[in-house]
Amino acid sequence: MSSPQAGEVAAGGLCVRTAGASLVAAARAVLDAAAEQDLPGALTGRDATLWGADAAAEAGIRLGWLDAVATGRELLPQVLALREELAGEGVQRVVLCGMGGSSLAPEVICASSGSPLVVVDTTDPGQVRAAFSDLDRTVVVVSSKSGGTLETDSHRRAARAAFEAAGLDPARRVVVVTDPGSPFEKAAREEGTRAVFLADPDVGGRYSALTAFGLVPAGLAGVDIARLLDEAAALEPSLGATTGNPALALGAALGGGAIAGRDKLVLPPGEHPGFGDWAEQLVAESTGKQGRGLLPIVVEGADAPGTEPAADSHLVVTDAATAPGPEIPHTIVTGPLGAKFLAWEYATAVAAVPMRINPFDQPNVQESKNNTGAILDGHAPLADRSPLFVEGGVEVYATGDLLAEVDSLAGALEALLAAVPERGYLAVMAYLDRVADAEALRLRALLARRLAHPVTFGWAPRFLHSTGQFHKGGPQTGAFLQLTGAVTEDLEIPGRPYTFGTLQAAQARGDLRALEERDRPVLNVHLTDRAAGLAALLSAGEGG
Repeated sequence: MSSPQAGEVAAGGLCVRTAGASLVAAARAVLDAAAEQDLPGALTGRDATLWGADAAAEAGIRLGWLDAVATGRELLPQVLALREELAGEGVQRVVLCGMGGSSLAPEVICASSGSPLVVVDTTDPGQVRAAFSDLDRTVVVVSSKSGGTLETDSHRRAARAAFEAAGLDPARRVVVVTDPGSPFEKAAREEGTRAVFLADPDVGGRYSALTAFGLVPAGLAGVDIARLLDEAAALEPSLGATTGNPALALGAALGGGAIAGRDKLVLPPGEHPGFGDWAEQLVAESTGKQGRGLLPIVVEGADAPGTEPAADSHLVVTDAATAPGPEIPHTIVTGPLGAKFLAWEYATAVAAVPMRINPFDQPNVQESKNNTGAILDGHAPLADRSPLFVEGGVEVYATGDLLAEVDSLAGALEALLAAVPERGYLAVMAYLDRVADAEALRLRALLARRLAHPVTFGWAPRFLHSTGQFHKGGPQTGAFLQLTGAVTEDLEIPGRPYTFGTLQAAQARGDLRALEERDRPVLNVHLTDRAAGLAALLSAGEGG
């Protein structure tokens, strides 16, 4: 069997080009091994043993994404018919309630086509309340694979209450996407919900871009989802081949780079807005376990702070428009969005083989959920601590002795930066409103300019369904900046003894405890006045 090339590979409208001698060599080694064992044939043949005996049971029920194009096409008539019905009723504003894989892909699809979509992947009461407005022309898509996602169930309850308060029948304005037999399906049937779309249970959430979870909200928002599937279908014939297989080449660059020490995956923005955030979840949750993994870093541009230091540990993957200079090893992926979704899913599964990781489980995600549940059940109180100090509308807390003899916000940030270990990273985790408090995102670049280590940024709680797995299951080299903010106007969750504000606070505390149990340094900055506190924090982040 001939050995494939590791430089440039194209098929089905997708092209993958890898540059940099060390990265090309690492990718070629993976490609040679893949050719020897016919990894592409085994993967497309649904061989669940590719990732080892321990992963076989899970992998055996998680390879349905390889059939997503065919099953997706079966959905098209129902989605398009519902879109026409809604349009005829003057309903053209689509609100999507979902977390992780249930929201990230449709957000990319809609942004890339210019189709408006309001995404609710938060527990911030202000952001949730704003989404449930303009209800006369709104349909809400409630999307959860398990049908037991706490955040999405809370959104569903709030959406139904909002429609009822507006004098509208929620059964006519709520659409459900879920797995067969889930609690969401049962509730939807009992409530007479207008449309229930059932997804393939053999597809994990982060591999579901081309399934009902991606197609239904995007299709209702006006996207040409048939074209998206056609783009993916054009790539399918190459997936079983050891040569001329760009998805395999991408997987070899990711996996080869990781085992060669390039375990920081830099994702600059490209032609598809938000694609880096989708890829971040796919890669982080698939590989961040057993003390190893690829850490995705979504940055503002090819030359953004954080891409240039420690270049021997970095791998940049982007499209041609934002390619870095030749001195930084990188891979360029160009092609249509549908092909990119399928290629990245395939490539992540391929990369996990040389990394010796099961890419389909997420063993550490549940920890923060359990901690949150204990807090909400009253077993672990929220009001059980006092700030170390207060400055400019900001209360400052920290784990361990991180802030020993520190009494200023600037000093607290300095101490946190100093706590990032060799080959480590800093994660900024913002439990805020990502629309109203969008300025918080500037912290990533500000801190990256001051630190010779990667800096990531995640809006909470959605990162808990993404990089949250890496934080706990990956290399224990992270330091963490947790941002929380005072809630001035809370929002009830019908049928629950707690509000969105309480839920948001419990999630922050639950995740903090999971990190604290691992002896990770965490600086918690609580904004008692969000605008003033955020301004003070950004000023301190700029440094001297």
